Amino acid sequence: MIPKPFSAMILAAGYGKRLNPLTVNIPKPLIKINKISLLQNTIDFLFRLNCNKIVINTHYKSDIINDFIKKNYNHKKIILLYEKKILDTAGGVKNALSLFNRQEILVTNSDIFWKEENLTDIVKFIKNYNSHQYCKLLLVPKEKAHGINRDNGDFVLNKGQVKRWNFNEKNYFYSGLQILSLRILNDYSYKKFSFNVIWDDLILKKSLYGSVMNSHWYHVGDTKGLAEAIKSVT
Repeated sequence: MIPKPFSAMILAAGYGKRLNPLTVNIPKPLIKINKISLLQNTIDFLFRLNCNKIVINTHYKSDIINDFIKKNYNHKKIILLYEKKILDTAGGVKNALSLFNRQEILVTNSDIFWKEENLTDIVKFIKNYNSHQYCKLLLVPKEKAHGINRDNGDFVLNKGQVKRWNFNEKNYFYSGLQILSLRILNDYSYKKFSFNVIWDDLILKKSLYGSVMNSHWYHVGDTKGLAEAIKSVT
């Protein structure tokens, strides 16, 4: 069963420097895997999940992203928001607050290659979200994560609550996808800031929540991650 309709934001303003020289001429979200760009993969994935509105923030080579959306999604409910200066992850969402009419939205990075096997995990993640949770992260166990080559994890999950990872604890990586109550952004006066600021504040309050993916997950942050994602479909 698909979730109820929801709104989403795709973070797509970054430079993608770790994917140079591929990103010299095109923005990272338009890098292709099996003839489909990361951005198209994410947009189509969200629409399959019953998303009815998508906001995409842009900065680097924004004109190319604009042309791509106009050519391929002119009939869809997609809003592009250009940032004159990159506002970081949380700052980018805060800058888009006026474009949403829902209190909770799904936020995703644009460098994830979503696959058919991920659908069940994401549907479950959305359906199990409770409105009292200001922020809920989708996490990936190390053995399911592709495109991240490090031993230290991002987070630890204990009975649904998230805290920062420490040595000798089970590794979980952030999947690049979260459900966020937009009300929490009103607690911050910054224009440019990272979600790490919000996550750390919520961890101190024992109010950061999470769920774990069971399917394999592909992060395209560098050329090695791109190679892994390409290999998964060939």
